[in-house]
Amino acid sequence: MTISNIMVSVDLGAAASDRVRLAAGLAERFGSKLTGVAGRPVLGPIPIGDVLQAERAWAAEERSAEEDLAAAQALFAREAAAAQSRAWRSVTGSPLAYLAAQARSADLVVVGRQGPGDGDPGVMAVSVGPLLMEVGRPVLLTPPGLAHLAAKRIVVAWKDTREARRAVHDALPLLARADKVHIAVVGPAADQEGAEDAAAYLSGHGVTVTTHLLRSPEISPAEEILRFARREEADLMVMGAYGRSRLREWIFGGVTRDILQTTPLCCLMSH
Repeated sequence: MTISNIMVSVDLGAAASDRVRLAAGLAERFGSKLTGVAGRPVLGPIPIGDVLQAERAWAAEERSAEEDLAAAQALFAREAAAAQSRAWRSVTGSPLAYLAAQARSADLVVVGRQGPGDGDPGVMAVSVGPLLMEVGRPVLLTPPGLAHLAAKRIVVAWKDTREARRAVHDALPLLARADKVHIAVVGPAADQEGAEDAAAYLSGHGVTVTTHLLRSPEISPAEEILRFARREEADLMVMGAYGRSRLREWIFGGVTRDILQTTPLCCLMSH
């Protein structure tokens, strides 16, 4: 399996440069095209009585949006130099809706973590939770400050669900190139989650795997899987994203929510 097109969300937040460099490094390694994608909503003016003044405010906001998109394109061109094949797509509109639509031509979508302590990435940022629910593609979540992903030591956070099976399948190009792959199952019923069958599936694709059953009752499942990943010096985690939409409210379970906000390593997720 190959990765032919990697799509990266570009905004003007502090972590954007590292995210683009990380995606460009992956594209160079896999011989993939790297596509930068940005959306900038035009924020409507505050209602006022003077129609002419409102029109001027709207025109100024449109100019600001165009300038932000140009700045994002320049950032992408500067930081994506490692990728041999590059493309750029942008729109004056919703960054989430635009990225979700453009991802129809992508094999992998790269976005940034947005935890409580990660700072404000601005109006061009794409929230990974809603994106996971809409995109229909694997999403690589990258923490701030990471500009390179070797993906040589990978932890698969396994649970016998559709989402986890999808994530393992989507991650095969990376798993096949890893030096070490660990399947880790968390919880008191860890031995009933079919980890050995998941390992056999990967072995059939040439991946050498070890399985681990983690049953610590003292800490949360998210903390336990992240502690295991640190112990194994992993730089990538693969897992299913468990959530649902209710009237456009994006609801995720505890483990998914905690990983989305706090993961210190890259995480490939599928829903």
